[in-house]
Amino acid sequence: MPNYTAPMNDMSFVLFDVLKAQDLSLLPGFEDANEEMIRAVLDESAKLSENVLQPINQSGDIEGCHYDPETKSVTVPKGFKEAYRAFADGGWSGLSASTEYGGQGLPQLLKIVVDEMACSTNLSMGMYPGLSHGAIDALTLHASDELKDKYLPNLIAGEWTGTMCLTEPQCGTDLGLVRTKAEPQADGSYAVSGTKIWITGGDHDMVDNIVHLVLAKLPGAPDSSKGISLFLVPKFLEDGTRNPAFCGGLEHKMGIKASATCVMNFENAKGWLIGKENEGLKCMFTMMNSARIMVGIQGLGLAEKAYQISLGFAKERLQSRSMSGPKNPDQKADPIIVHPDVRRMLTQQKVFLEGARCMAYWTGLNLDISEKHPDADVREEADDIVQIMTPIVKAYLTDEGFFSTDQALQSMGGSGFTQDWEVEQLLRDGRIARIYEGTNGIQSLDLVGRKLMIKGGRLPKTYFKVMHEMVAKLENDLHKEHCKALLQTLQNSLMWMAGNAMKDPEIVGAAATPILKLFSLTTMGVMWATMANVAKTDLTSGKYSEDFYQGKLKAAEHFFRTARAQADLFQADIEAGKATLMDFTAEQF
Repeated sequence: MPNYTAPMNDMSFVLFDVLKAQDLSLLPGFEDANEEMIRAVLDESAKLSENVLQPINQSGDIEGCHYDPETKSVTVPKGFKEAYRAFADGGWSGLSASTEYGGQGLPQLLKIVVDEMACSTNLSMGMYPGLSHGAIDALTLHASDELKDKYLPNLIAGEWTGTMCLTEPQCGTDLGLVRTKAEPQADGSYAVSGTKIWITGGDHDMVDNIVHLVLAKLPGAPDSSKGISLFLVPKFLEDGTRNPAFCGGLEHKMGIKASATCVMNFENAKGWLIGKENEGLKCMFTMMNSARIMVGIQGLGLAEKAYQISLGFAKERLQSRSMSGPKNPDQKADPIIVHPDVRRMLTQQKVFLEGARCMAYWTGLNLDISEKHPDADVREEADDIVQIMTPIVKAYLTDEGFFSTDQALQSMGGSGFTQDWEVEQLLRDGRIARIYEGTNGIQSLDLVGRKLMIKGGRLPKTYFKVMHEMVAKLENDLHKEHCKALLQTLQNSLMWMAGNAMKDPEIVGAAATPILKLFSLTTMGVMWATMANVAKTDLTSGKYSEDFYQGKLKAAEHFFRTARAQADLFQADIEAGKATLMDFTAEQF
């Protein structure tokens, strides 16, 4: 079975030729992040992912995590402790974290690329430090200096891991229904009591301590989402005492079986307030926004490995003859890559992966610019892009990443359905990405109900401005026409929704998902046109092979072959309104 190899040429092309990521070194704090350094980091990340994380992916899936009800403790599969140790010792936990607390202070974009490799090779393992990163972000921005000093160095070093404890048996999306309580104590701490479910990394044996970030309500707090506060609750206290924050059992899941997904019971556990009272959601959204981009990368990473496996299979599997005549006359059959339907599935994977990678990396680049650029107006524009792109990256990359992985399995026939090949695991692992950190339906509602409305509607104005600036730089007139048409279709759909939303709010809910898909398709179009523009310009440069550049040009043509028709379908779906969705009574289903 072919193993994953980090797609360095594709990654480098997007980073250095399309996005000019090497220019990040011009920003304050990123002076060392030049092309040479970035390439060195990516080379080491590839070695770790290919040689350490990848070999234990399937065995971890088969073995899974183990729960001991007597000790209420969780053990990870064989090899995971050692792999995590290699990850932490390599400094990967603190790659983009603040240097003040021991991090390396490197660009978020670089971390996104590293995350992609880890997700391709071992999603279950990647989730442990992934949640820690979100906890690091939340503490860095909202915790007191005392809490930062106590907890950030060990989290950043990977000596401890972090969790995000939101969901309860009776509430997920509607966090106003949270029942977990926090009672103030005389020493300034809080006694936290309640049950949380679906907690990634809630307990495991890879580190000495686990830092839980827990949403809870204070006495007398408003009985809504406006009454939620955020608390830091460690597994072990400073004096080594075991805090009564115990795993009550493991969830039995379809995939990511080596990731410990726990029921967590807090029994008057000692915790400390993060941020201000009743502003827990504000603090937690810092963590969630970081996590949502990471989840999008999960969809991309899994699809990349599935593509590599299915492509290798298609080049070697001999079945039937080519419709245009034998291509392998020395054998009794041709490899299945000669068949149009197999080509269709492989091409769909290639077009999605390379376009989505550019979209995700572009979002990461804007994230770094929003934090580090010396010009406040530039930071503001980049932040607008990040805000509007976060739900798009999360939803589009996980939806289409899952479908792309499914295409990989389909192209392999019965072989893809067996454990002899890893694709079936990748498909199972990837299914959750469309659900956690806010279902993709919630991402759509976040986009249309919040992101398009905040700041006086500034975010979509910024998006269209930036998109049109990118289109203006294109040299291919046909690609320019396609992109302008996609942008116009999107704008028309938004105007229709705005004109009808006041009549009935359910129209917004009905339009949310196709609006997000139309945003995704439009952004993908501009990314593909930009990549094709660079590929055409550099075709004879010798930096990459001619086949590499021609592959980009042909993939762009394939994308645009159907993009405008898809956009028209999304627009029709939006303008159909809610009638066929909401006219049913519950009994009619």
